[in-house]
Amino acid sequence: MNVKQRAETIGTFRFIEVRLMETAAYWVPLTPEMEVKVLLGRHIWDFAQHADWLGKRAFELRQPENFTRKAHDHYVELLDSLKEAKETAEKLSLMYDVILPGLTRRYEQYLAETDQLLDGPSVVIVQRITMDLRRQMADAAKLRKENSLPAAPINSARDREIAIATVVAQG
Repeated sequence: MNVKQRAETIGTFRFIEVRLMETAAYWVPLTPEMEVKVLLGRHIWDFAQHADWLGKRAFELRQPENFTRKAHDHYVELLDSLKEAKETAEKLSLMYDVILPGLTRRYEQYLAETDQLLDGPSVVIVQRITMDLRRQMADAAKLRKENSLPAAPINSARDREIAIATVVAQG
């Protein structure tokens, strides 16, 4: 990838992190379980940090500071549809069993495709983010287990579409 392509990818990652932050923030007042509110609050902060790191990196790649590039329309629709989740189990399943694993795979794909030396600062940032995403998924799994919160099966047409779109968008 050349510098422009790397900057565009970093800008798209920033767009996604901002949307995840907004979704988690939207869910907090609508979620009855205090433990889940706390989990989401910690992860909102993580998403904000990721967006900040990516925005600063975009500037280093010759883009305006906090450069954001809109993701593919279908993926934007997917991210927007997350807000439709009503039940806590559905929110947790969609975020931590579908979206974050798919995003982690996309970050790993970026690491495999970029020049590790020429794009070293991006590599460090993306590695940190993937560690955070794995921790977030583990946090959600631990919370479910400790509080007997079931994982929601992905069975509605919308949920299946989200799962499929996540795989397609990452491809």
